[in-house]
Amino acid sequence: METSLQTQTLLPDKIIMYKALVEKDSGFEGIFFVGVKSTGIFCRPTCTARKPKQENCEFFASTKEALLNGYRPCKKCSPMGHDGHAPDWLRPLLQQIEEQPDIRLKDSDLVRQGIDPNRVRRWFKKHHSMTFQAYQRTLRISKAFGRIKHGDSVIEAAYESGYESLSGFTDSFKKMTGFSPNKSPHKRLITFTRILTPLGPMLAGATESGICLLEFVDRRMLETQLIRVKKIFDAELLPGTNPHFADLSTQLNEYFNGRRQEFSIPLLIDGTDFQQSVWKGLHQIPYGSTRSYKEQATILGNPRAVRAVARANGDNRIAIIIPCHRVIGSSGELVGYGGGLWRKRYLLELEHKHRNR
Repeated sequence: METSLQTQTLLPDKIIMYKALVEKDSGFEGIFFVGVKSTGIFCRPTCTARKPKQENCEFFASTKEALLNGYRPCKKCSPMGHDGHAPDWLRPLLQQIEEQPDIRLKDSDLVRQGIDPNRVRRWFKKHHSMTFQAYQRTLRISKAFGRIKHGDSVIEAAYESGYESLSGFTDSFKKMTGFSPNKSPHKRLITFTRILTPLGPMLAGATESGICLLEFVDRRMLETQLIRVKKIFDAELLPGTNPHFADLSTQLNEYFNGRRQEFSIPLLIDGTDFQQSVWKGLHQIPYGSTRSYKEQATILGNPRAVRAVARANGDNRIAIIIPCHRVIGSSGELVGYGGGLWRKRYLLELEHKHRNR
């Protein structure tokens, strides 16, 4: 473990990081992780475990680097914990807008609640790529779309969503969805949200019928994937709530804790006949097992279609549930995973560990 497979990410000076580790300085959370050579585990800066000697410490910019260097996550501080998890000071606010999606909170309202508006704005820009006010607007529009689609009039949806004028509601609706409110009954909407996992946040998308998207937020070409989803389902995407999200979050949590080997949530997997056959074949790979691209092509009746099979696997829009991570190279090497090979390795090791339980 002498050679570090580190990226070019600039870390603070090692002396500074070791001092932060000893003092359990929370200001360095997310800045670095420390691998302990004598134990083979890696920790957060705030870990309460006994501190190692400085010469036994190896510092990393991410959990990914620590895993690639052979370290195991510490059980005390859980460094693989949910990246992007809402801090304690923000949770009451998130609960408030979840319970009252039509509420309109201004900066002055946040100040009265003892919350710094600038702090809220920075968190939402980092984790949702929009301001808090924009996030509230999208939730209201998403809810209004559902109301109109299920029979409410446009004016009823506008006023129930907290808008004081029909023109203001119509303008906001058009800007966010690309169509006027009165076309809602004939349109489809995909609501999306972030679901936190031990491997980082995932972007989930759903319609009333089921889950149509589940990707890691740092996946390569995610924006291209979102454009494809909009085109395939002829739908618009908006942040919002969906009954399927709670079930999805629960089942993913059970999977990562080794308590679930099969998912039962409804999926929307529109694609060509060939893609559909490839994705169906992925479901047939047993939990904790792997199959090569060539084996997958042979089972489909076309041993020469290895590249086509690989492309179809890459076009899978629902990670983990449709287990494309179980397909490997003919020689056993890990290849071709949009979420990153380090995640593929983690998922395979997780399943191998729990498959006989």
